[in-house]
Amino acid sequence: MSAHTIPLNEAGGVLTIDHAALAANYQELQRRVAPAACAAVVKGDGYGIGLTSAATTLWQAGARSFFVALLAEARTLRDLLPDAEIFVLNGLFPGTEAVYQERDLRPVLGSTTEIAHWQAFCERTGEALPAALHVDTGINRLGLTPAEAVHVAEGRDELGFPLALLMSHLACADEPDHPLNARQLEDFRAIVALFPGVRASLSNSAGTVGDPAYHFDLVRPGIAVYGGRPRADVAPLRPVVRLELRIARIRHVHEGETVGYGGAHTAIRPSRVAILSAGYADGIPRLAGASDLRPGAEAVVAGHRCPLIGRISMDLLAVDITELAEDAVQPGDFTTLLGDGLTLDNLARHSHTIDYEILTSLGRRYHRRPA
Repeated sequence: MSAHTIPLNEAGGVLTIDHAALAANYQELQRRVAPAACAAVVKGDGYGIGLTSAATTLWQAGARSFFVALLAEARTLRDLLPDAEIFVLNGLFPGTEAVYQERDLRPVLGSTTEIAHWQAFCERTGEALPAALHVDTGINRLGLTPAEAVHVAEGRDELGFPLALLMSHLACADEPDHPLNARQLEDFRAIVALFPGVRASLSNSAGTVGDPAYHFDLVRPGIAVYGGRPRADVAPLRPVVRLELRIARIRHVHEGETVGYGGAHTAIRPSRVAILSAGYADGIPRLAGASDLRPGAEAVVAGHRCPLIGRISMDLLAVDITELAEDAVQPGDFTTLLGDGLTLDNLARHSHTIDYEILTSLGRRYHRRPA
């Protein structure tokens, strides 16, 4: 599972991926959480930058434990990294047990039904295969209830397979003062005490960059490794992606004319508008656009920040370049949507979303290249 790329002269945009920054971010987080270990989360096609390239870089940077969401991702990862410890977060789907055995993968079991299926498979094959145990402490998605976890702990001697990891997931770690954080920490500590000798993991990115009390034995940062901002009060690490979009046309718009679908933006002066060859099919949110009632995101054009105007369409967006010199840019030139001071956080805030969605949505129509 690797990111597809297309030739530069055929692409509406260029996505540049800085693997040195990715490695440096991972190593910086590992330094911060020591003596805890730092895993690498590479789900969502390596947070949009490509599972194969992301995992290779992170392995070379020192990561040895990896987390993916789905078994298909784990298969690809195992082919790439034969010695890695690989956990599959979204649970044990029926009939997939043999794949975990054949590929030496670790299912993250989050229900009594999944535990029963894994026990039965281990008994049937005569092999005690390691698995992780997920306990819900307040996010109410996957995971055993605390009461179910107590029951598992009481019968641990008869479980029939070793526990490779005990984990839970923070719901509000991006809000460090949220009372649910303390409650989840207290509940997880109580559960960890029931499973002596089993590694414990609670922290996502926001937990990783916060209070060491949340680190336990293994942290699982995702967006922070890829240069996103996991918490408003913590500066992001090095940016990993740069996105440049090609100018398809420059047109003159008369005062009073509108730009884009719905006539949402009205020119208040004679304007020059650069039409860029990318849109929401390329992962640029529609809400990044602008209207007469609200500003949108920005692009850097010839070294200057210029506002996006009108609605983002499937394949195109518009930028007001009236303030630039007439000969500053021409069709075929590139503008910057991420980079040159424009961060994932900037684009996410203008789009009323989060860094994660921006990064993982970047489409497959870009020419992708290393920094």
